[in-house]
Amino acid sequence: MSPALDERDRIRAAMDRIMAGAPQRSNGALTIVALAAEAGVPRNALTQRHLDLKNEFYAKVKERGQPTDAEVRLRKRIVKLKELREADRAELVELRADREVLVRIVNQLTLENRQLRQQLVAPGPVVRLLPTQPHPPGY
Repeated sequence: MSPALDERDRIRAAMDRIMAGAPQRSNGALTIVALAAEAGVPRNALTQRHLDLKNEFYAKVKERGQPTDAEVRLRKRIVKLKELREADRAELVELRADREVLVRIVNQLTLENRQLRQQLVAPGPVVRLLPTQPHPPGY
């Protein structure tokens, strides 16, 4: 399939609209996907046929001094991942401390269990009831 004759012109016009903040057919994001949608061309028109226009678009975005939408999204994701990593680290410290306490408790219970089992197996002293003698009067 050959590209339309006015494809480059439509891409340039779309680039101008997006950079002016007045998109008509896209969300106006500073991405190749939005540029392709705005121009009404497939994305591969920019990534395969018109690499110069793609590079020109990225250069204009860079000149503008604002990060692309993708960069903003990724930076937010990085912040969120760092927060999650810190929470995981704190939880790991807590779990390691809990593990030490639980190991001590298991050791103590094992020792007590062993002692109780030995008491059950070993004959213990036999308790005998001795007869009682009557107390003398006045005692």
